Amino acid sequence: MKKINIKKGDKVIVLSGKDVGKTGEVLAVLPKESKVVVEGVNVSFRHQKARKQGEESGIIKKSCPIYACKVMRVCPKCGKPTKAASKFVGDKKVRVCKKCGAEI
Repeated sequence: MKKINIKKGDKVIVLSGKDVGKTGEVLAVLPKESKVVVEGVNVSFRHQKARKQGEESGIIKKSCPIYACKVMRVCPKCGKPTKAASKFVGDKKVRVCKKCGAEI
């Protein structure tokens, strides 16, 4: 099990696969599987039948997990995909963009 440097709420870009170039927000992180769930990426469709009266049947879109090594965090300031460096501000450790130095 590798450490995942991406957290829930980070904006990421997809580096490889069928959704290459797409950006989205991380909805969930699955560290045991080394996967992340990104909004609007790796979407699968599920045909659902109505179970109760008044419930709608139809096609539901669901974002499935993607390997964390296939995504990279996007800096909120410069808008470029970047790795994060860590820096101490006072007594707190914060993530910093390696390209522009902005806090992530």
